[in-house]
Amino acid sequence: MAFVEDEDFVDDQLQSLLSFPAEVQEAIEQVLPSNDPLDRPDFNPVDYINTLFPTEQSLSNIDEVVGKIRHKIWRLDDEIRNVVRGQTNVGEEGRQALEEAQRAIQDLFSKIKDIKDKADKSEQMVKEITRDIKQLDHAKRHLTASITTLNHLHMLVGGVDSLTSLTHVRQYGQVANLLQGVLNVLDHFEKYMEIPQIKQLADRVKQIQSELGNQIISDFEEAFQGSGAKYGPGNQKQLRDACFVVNILDPKVKRDLLNWFVKLQLSEYVVLFAEDQDEAWLDKIDRRYAWIKRALVDFEEKFGHLFPPDWEVSERICVEFCHITRKELSKVMQRRRVEIDVKLLLFAIQRTSNFEALIAKRFTGITMQKNQPKPAQSVSINSTQSAPTNPFEEPSTNPFEQVEKSPEVKESVSPFAGIVSQCFEAHLNIYIENQDRNLAELINRFQSDIQAHGTPRMDGEENSNVLPSCADLFVFYKKCMVQCSQLSTGQPLIDLTKTFQKYLKEYAHRVLLANLPKISKESVNISSASGLIQSILKEGDVTKFTEEEQCRICSLLCTAEYCMDTTQQLEEKLREKVDAEFKASVALNAEQDMFHTVISNCIQLLVQDLETACEPALTAMTKMPWSNIEAVGDQSGYVTAITSHLKQNIPVIRDNLASSRKYFTQFCVKFANSFIPKFIATLYKCRPSTTVAAEQLLLDTHSLKTVLLELPGLGSQVLRKAPASFTKIVVKGMTKAEMILKVVMSPQNPPQGFVDNFIRLLADSDINDFQRVLEMKGVRRGDQSSLVEMYRARVPVSSILANTSPGGLTSSSTSHQTSAPEPESSRIKKLEKLIKKRL
Repeated sequence: MAFVEDEDFVDDQLQSLLSFPAEVQEAIEQVLPSNDPLDRPDFNPVDYINTLFPTEQSLSNIDEVVGKIRHKIWRLDDEIRNVVRGQTNVGEEGRQALEEAQRAIQDLFSKIKDIKDKADKSEQMVKEITRDIKQLDHAKRHLTASITTLNHLHMLVGGVDSLTSLTHVRQYGQVANLLQGVLNVLDHFEKYMEIPQIKQLADRVKQIQSELGNQIISDFEEAFQGSGAKYGPGNQKQLRDACFVVNILDPKVKRDLLNWFVKLQLSEYVVLFAEDQDEAWLDKIDRRYAWIKRALVDFEEKFGHLFPPDWEVSERICVEFCHITRKELSKVMQRRRVEIDVKLLLFAIQRTSNFEALIAKRFTGITMQKNQPKPAQSVSINSTQSAPTNPFEEPSTNPFEQVEKSPEVKESVSPFAGIVSQCFEAHLNIYIENQDRNLAELINRFQSDIQAHGTPRMDGEENSNVLPSCADLFVFYKKCMVQCSQLSTGQPLIDLTKTFQKYLKEYAHRVLLANLPKISKESVNISSASGLIQSILKEGDVTKFTEEEQCRICSLLCTAEYCMDTTQQLEEKLREKVDAEFKASVALNAEQDMFHTVISNCIQLLVQDLETACEPALTAMTKMPWSNIEAVGDQSGYVTAITSHLKQNIPVIRDNLASSRKYFTQFCVKFANSFIPKFIATLYKCRPSTTVAAEQLLLDTHSLKTVLLELPGLGSQVLRKAPASFTKIVVKGMTKAEMILKVVMSPQNPPQGFVDNFIRLLADSDINDFQRVLEMKGVRRGDQSSLVEMYRARVPVSSILANTSPGGLTSSSTSHQTSAPEPESSRIKKLEKLIKKRL
């Protein structure tokens, strides 16, 4: 028993020794991978034996298996013994290897130390060899710098002496070349300025430059103002060479010389056109510009060759003349302000603008790059502008094509634009007040002309019947704007625009709105229905606009459209021209809205006139004896009358609105939106007590629908598809009228089926429409109440029924309503075939 316990204890110890942690076991598997079950950490002997002997029959091989295991144990023992024996000598071999490595490191260290010592000795030897060479290199470099400096110093000393002597004898040609060289040499001595001798030479050069500047200015003064100046300078070559010297001197010398010379050339002008002279007034402004032209020509002939071309002396004289002229004109106009009238002001402005344009072609303005006066934008006037071309729009080959223009690249503005004419800006109120009076006269003349001669009619060769007066109005303003913008793009241009805005309103009210014809309030009295239909066919008995009045309305509409578009483009042009701080003040929205109101009034008048022509026919429709109709025939007389009026009026309106197709379409849409509800309201007033009468009304409605769909192109030789928006309105409105008649034609019994047919065919109708349909059918009051209650009960499911097809009069087989009798359905089909055959 004790033996068994000891054996269990030994097994526990062995199991604890053979159990490794998970990370150790994982490392062993990575180093010594094995698929042998004996090597697994979770090895179970029982499971291993069961694997070897799964059945009793397999026990017959137990001796063979035991033999293999013993052989494997023997092999493992042998491997363990070899490993153990091999490890006994490892420690001794390791110590020997370490000692050998240490001895090798010591040998290597000693060898490296020897190499370093030899390298130090080699470096010291090289330094001793190259020490003398470096000394020679430094000596050579310093010697070269010293020789170069001595040469420069010799050149500088010699140059200063030569400049002194040449300056005394005024040999400016040689001075110009020598002075530039001396200045270049002096730049090399900038770092030696602390040396007294060098500083003395630099001061001497500056003194020579100062003496040269004073001497050259004195030479010019003596040549042009001395005792012999009246015969002209005799030393022109010397003066020309002196100008090259001035280019090298301080820029102030050049400025002083040019300022003196320019004032000398203009001294006569200042005296001749002084403020107290008669020549100074605006009526003789041409003489100022003639004088400067002669002066410039004389200067170029006599003295132009004295000055270098890059000095631009002629341009400087002209620019100074402009400054003096602007200043003097401002003084004289301020002193004699009461004597200025608009003709004199425009005369002076025109002559001044012409002169500015002339000198802009002659000179580049390079001398005005700094501190130049603010130029006004120069715009050329197109005198060939003719009505009704838009003066603010580029011409287009196709008047109906809207061309999208890229932003224009602004032309470079001449620096001479406004250089003199700015002085007139303070007096532009005189010009603006005069244009106010001219615009008032224009409006009065336009009003008189349209009352005396009426409005133009469309000719075959023209594509617009715009009033010529509106183009004249905008062309007049364009000329005013160009004249004003040449002088100022600030407040005066804004004031002129406000004046024009005032007269745009005057034009809209006094010329356009005031000349719209008025619709007469008279009515047509007909005693009987048959007489009424006959009277409709007589043109003279219907109260409507004459063809001339229709043309006038169309002409005023086209004119208002032209004015609205041109006003918008005018606003864009003004924003381009006006100064940035005034851009927010440019707003012509009120004027555009005003012209849009005129357009709306014109369209409303045309629609109202066309409706007035159709009202007698609609009245005749309600008074026809529908109860006496026994068979469906051709369309009724009221349809023929309406069609006749449409065919008579639409071509006139369309031809006169050929240049305004969008507003003709708008007219058609508004007429359809107004006429169709009136027709449906009139349809409710009819009493087709029989199915035949309802069929006749359905035929008339379909005929009228066909005419309305063709309304935009009615009577036109050019086939053009009607706009989709118009077609949609007509189809929706007239289809409702047809559905009303189909409901009227449906049988009243059973009541449930009648109500469901109404809800399906007229899904967007209400209780009032339902009652009107009952009145059209002639349903008795007592029966109407029950049908109305039934309709109210069925309204909640109308949204479901609305999704069904409205093509027939019966509901689907899944609904609770009863189908209409077959004879009624066949009559509807026959009527539809009759309509299609007629079309």
